[in-house]
Amino acid sequence: MKALVVNTLSPNLSGVELSEVDAPIRALGDVLVNVRAVSLNFPDLLMTKGEYQLKPPLPFVLGLEFAGEVIEAPVDSDLNPGDLVYGGRQTGCFAEQVAVPAAAVRQVPAGLTVQQAAAFGAAYSTAYTALVELGGLKPGQWVLVHGASGGVGLAACDLAKALGARVIAATGSPDKLAALETACTPAAVLLALGKFREQVAEITGGALCDLVYDPVGGTVFDESTRCVAFGGKLLVVGFAGGRIADISTNIPLIKGFSIVGVRAGEYARRFPERGARIRDALLNMAAAGTINPQIDRVLPLSRWREGFEAMAARQVIGKIVLEPGG
Repeated sequence: MKALVVNTLSPNLSGVELSEVDAPIRALGDVLVNVRAVSLNFPDLLMTKGEYQLKPPLPFVLGLEFAGEVIEAPVDSDLNPGDLVYGGRQTGCFAEQVAVPAAAVRQVPAGLTVQQAAAFGAAYSTAYTALVELGGLKPGQWVLVHGASGGVGLAACDLAKALGARVIAATGSPDKLAALETACTPAAVLLALGKFREQVAEITGGALCDLVYDPVGGTVFDESTRCVAFGGKLLVVGFAGGRIADISTNIPLIKGFSIVGVRAGEYARRFPERGARIRDALLNMAAAGTINPQIDRVLPLSRWREGFEAMAARQVIGKIVLEPGG
């Protein structure tokens, strides 16, 4: 089968190649899936450089999440050949077939397309783990979401709004402000460049934000420490901006807020019952149409480089989906 393989680590994707590899063999308890769609995530890009916390041995097949049709399933599962499912694993999804434990997949709800289902799990699980599980989000709270045009950012905007929060969608790109207003209709949009604390204070009537969701880091994190309300939480989701920020501990002490690290995948692995609860909650919301994953573009797997380069250049609103059949 065709798969996107990382042969060597490199800063410019030169070690990545679309190759012919052996198709997976289904183990006991696994489901074998014909992959119809996969979505790009920022950790995929980091893994090609060896900059992600997970460092698989080389060579390895990229890909965190997929959607497709069941080929074979365990007899004691609720799955049957032909069922549309979505799921994920740490690597291996950017391929024509994938084998994963049956417990790691869910049936695609009627409210989602196959492409949306492929782009749904990682981003929304991250948002739910951060905002609800760790952040304790309540209706009416102010939530500042950085990197709001990206996959995990736009998912956080969508989810927070669906749960009754007042969302400030922030981006570092002036040309994305209008697109964000259309994509997630937040309470406000914000150009997060330089000193933006006074803008946040004006938007919130001086209350500042109960939760700040930060997948960017760097100077965005630095200024965000001035935007958290007393008793609030600054949720550290990633470092897409490049610089890993640091902080003097007197700042959260004096300002009375918490800094919370978010590793949604590890959270679900350490607490499988909570992980299953998160997946089921999101599945129900998707089926009810209360959340709506945004697809920026759909490309054939053969055009994977175009997708990765667009994601690296922050030229997306939502998620990029690749189709292995193309």
